[in-house]
Amino acid sequence: MYLFISPWILGFLVFALYPILSSLYYSFTDYDIIHPPKFVGLANYTEMFHNDLFWKSVVVTVRYTFISVPIQLLLALGFALLLNQKIPFRGFFRTAMYFPSMVSGVAMSLLWYWIFNPSIGLFNYVLSWFGIKGPAWLMSPDYALYALMIMSFWAAGSGMILFLAGLQGVPSSLVEAAKLDGAGRFRIFLNVTLPMISPVLLFQLIMGVIDSFQVFTQAYVMTQGGPNYSTWFYVYNLYTSAFKEYRAGYSSALAWVLLIVVMLFTALIMKFSNRYVHYEGGGRK
Repeated sequence: MYLFISPWILGFLVFALYPILSSLYYSFTDYDIIHPPKFVGLANYTEMFHNDLFWKSVVVTVRYTFISVPIQLLLALGFALLLNQKIPFRGFFRTAMYFPSMVSGVAMSLLWYWIFNPSIGLFNYVLSWFGIKGPAWLMSPDYALYALMIMSFWAAGSGMILFLAGLQGVPSSLVEAAKLDGAGRFRIFLNVTLPMISPVLLFQLIMGVIDSFQVFTQAYVMTQGGPNYSTWFYVYNLYTSAFKEYRAGYSSALAWVLLIVVMLFTALIMKFSNRYVHYEGGGRK
């Protein structure tokens, strides 16, 4: 048995565990990739919290998370509720909604870079139909981050599929019982459907937060962290430190702080979800 699983074990040790432990060690060193690492203790972590670019990246990432993630969840849930109804061409619309989430990050970024073009872009062209003069989205510090948020809604189809699976798992007997008690659609959704799909909602919230803390491709392809650091995401800051400034030690410290923050946010969400999330057969956890 061990012979058959040995390729996976070796792959895990070489390509996962070793890099993880190495980055932890490098986070306590001054390492520029060229010269041997020099142990400096907590100097990288101390410098991090006195670095203006670090705090800019934190503010940008937190803003993106707290605005985009809830809207993505609402859009995914709304589309799932709509496409869970018996409507013509339902299969086609489900496929069409899910398809954008299959496009690679670079291709999607290039597409939206053209859409947000202030002169020939599709977005401002549509706004002009309503007499609205669109801004220079990716060239404006006031709008660049919101442009990337709008782009993130394009991939709401992946969340829609999970919500659809949750909605189809809601027992019809509970819905019928609520109807017999005189409950309307809103009451049924609030008191029956939402509690039954709350585990799916919790999962999507956690995954959305984790993904939002790791935004990189959009900033790298479309804005390079600008203009005026308005899209200077945390992972873009990490990338810049590692591959442009060649500060492997400092970037490793950034990576470990990101891991700790993601774990804390996940634990916090799980802690507050205890009274709201319902599990079939087990009530609230």
